[in-house]
Amino acid sequence: MSLTAQLAGGIEALGLTLSRETQTRLLQYLALIRKWNQVHNLTAVREPEAMLVRHLLDSLAILPHVTGSRIADVGSGAGLPGIPLALARPEWHVTLVEINHKKAAFLQQARIELNLKNIEVMAERVENFRPADGFDIVISRAFSDLTDFASLAGHLCAPGNVGGKLVAMKGVYPHEELAQLPAQFMVEKILPVTVPGLEAERHLVWIKQA
Repeated sequence: MSLTAQLAGGIEALGLTLSRETQTRLLQYLALIRKWNQVHNLTAVREPEAMLVRHLLDSLAILPHVTGSRIADVGSGAGLPGIPLALARPEWHVTLVEINHKKAAFLQQARIELNLKNIEVMAERVENFRPADGFDIVISRAFSDLTDFASLAGHLCAPGNVGGKLVAMKGVYPHEELAQLPAQFMVEKILPVTVPGLEAERHLVWIKQA
């Protein structure tokens, strides 16, 4: 099966509707990762078919669950999930926060080559990033620990009664991490997510200020 057909089938399985142009740009993004991976270790996954599942479809699988127009992807790495989200939702404004300068350089190059006008790249530590306005969603799949994620990125959430939310992309249900979450944060919900072609558990953990 071609990557084009694999992506189209995965998008259909997720119940999403993305234009052919958007799907082409997603594959261009994947090709850019593969090109940079030859020199810089952006991701551990190297096989194109596996990259499509673990990077593109894994990122797109959260689309039905995310609302809001201002998104921050912290510890963005190769732009996951931020760039797929920005490609699929051009009306969103997505900020990619990445301290590693080689990865941040890749993000800037991807922004230029894919003509992503709705993306901003911040090459600094998440705890040092102080935007003028908070975000509706602060998302990450990079943090291995929920406590670290909440403590370091919680200040990025928009204030107010509704307020912004932290969303952690996790694998198996994180029982121990949830038990260790500081008292100033509370879990709003935990959603299981199915990624087409991936035989592994995925969960979205929604956290807000208590």
